[in-house]
Amino acid sequence: MADSKYTVAVTDDTFVGTVEKGQGLVVVDFWAEWCGPCRMIAPVLEALAKDYKDKLKVVKINVDEEPDLAARFGIQSIPSLLFFKGGQMVKQQIGAVPKHILEKIVKELV
Repeated sequence: MADSKYTVAVTDDTFVGTVEKGQGLVVVDFWAEWCGPCRMIAPVLEALAKDYKDKLKVVKINVDEEPDLAARFGIQSIPSLLFFKGGQMVKQQIGAVPKHILEKIVKELV
C-alpha cells in the first residue's frame, strides 16, 4: 500500500525520525497486504488522519516488509495500532475496531 494523501509508509530507516521524533500524536498501524481486517480499518485510519490532520499523523508499517520493527514492538496480531506521543508509546489497540472507538482514543490523547 503506497502512501496516501493522509497516511505515510514507514520503514526501519524512517521510524525514528517519523515516529519517535514526531510532533503531536502519531498512530502506527502494523498491517499486511493479505490481512482482511487491516484492509477494513485502512479507510477508518485515513478518515481520522484527515479529520485530525493538524494534531495527528498516521503511519503504516507492513509487517512482511519490516519484520524487525514488528518484532521490536512484539506485534503478534494485526492490525495493531500503537499510539505515540512525545516519542513514547502511550496506548495500543489490537484488531479492527469501529471509527468511534479510535476517535475516542484520539480525543483522549491529543
